[in-house]
Amino acid sequence: MTINDVELFLVEREAIGSEPPIPSVLVRLATKSGLEGWGEAGLAWRASELPARRDILLSILAGRSAFDIEELLDLEALRPRPLQAAVEMASWDLVGQVAGLPLCCLFGGQYRQRLPLGIRLHGATIEQVLQLSREMAEQGFHWQTVSAAGRLSSDEDVVTALVEAVGDRVELRLDGRGVYNPEQALELCRRIEDVPLDFLLDPLADRRLEPLSALRRQTTVPLAVSRAIEGPADVMALIRGGAARLAIIDVQRVGGLANARRCGTIAQAAGIGASLSAGPSVGIAMAAMLQLAAATPAFTGCIECPQHRPVDDLAIEDFETVDGMIAVPQGPGIGIEVDRVRVEQYHVG
Repeated sequence: MTINDVELFLVEREAIGSEPPIPSVLVRLATKSGLEGWGEAGLAWRASELPARRDILLSILAGRSAFDIEELLDLEALRPRPLQAAVEMASWDLVGQVAGLPLCCLFGGQYRQRLPLGIRLHGATIEQVLQLSREMAEQGFHWQTVSAAGRLSSDEDVVTALVEAVGDRVELRLDGRGVYNPEQALELCRRIEDVPLDFLLDPLADRRLEPLSALRRQTTVPLAVSRAIEGPADVMALIRGGAARLAIIDVQRVGGLANARRCGTIAQAAGIGASLSAGPSVGIAMAAMLQLAAATPAFTGCIECPQHRPVDDLAIEDFETVDGMIAVPQGPGIGIEVDRVRVEQYHVG
């Protein structure tokens, strides 16, 4: 199954309400037999760059077999990691097309039929965040994340208000977004130490694991880490340093599905929790992540969605979500058929 063509698309879904727009680069790999595979990554590329980047990618990938995924992952030219993840994703999609099976069947079998979905709360005011949280809880979304504003009092207030409003129905997380220095992060932890928070994610601006380990020794607030994990070696370092109790693996940041699975397996062996995040997605990366999570027992946490609902704008069929659980798409490859008409509609430039 030889790759003979590459297409790149810069697409953007418009902002909805308080949610920001979602820009993505789509990678389409095609074979001589007419099959196509799709990948997605959040790359800060301009539309004017795509023709030259496409030519470079084609010169690297043309004539290669989509089955040789480990060889593709070794190519230095497939950097940065989100690009590597998108090309690997498209290759896996092709493999699934040939097999006529969803990727979860090729990754070890469908261990899970449905997956719990963790959603993110957006809003300009605490009242807007609370309203959205209540609405999502009513729909069965019991894993909710709110982003830190970077002001101690504001972050304490929103967490406290959410716990008072929906704490009996929701597992609440606070994403620190790397906005605090060590002293501020410790003060935040002291303020919310008695709040029943599921975890505090990435509180420190410093991405090194050593400062996070130091913070963990000074607080009882459960800590989670994502931004510092760029591959399996970082999970090992997290375990050795005791930096957090949970690793949230961003498929794009670690360079693809294979590396994400390795990260999860290492975390499982060490007895710490692991869950997956696809980052902002217009549907393709989310579908691929669902396939991986469905087949990997190591990912015990919910699927981290960066919006208040999963976005499936480029899929011909919508994701099926019931009571906060999302069904694993059952089509071949990543499980969804990409709508070329919508790709063109969302295409930038």
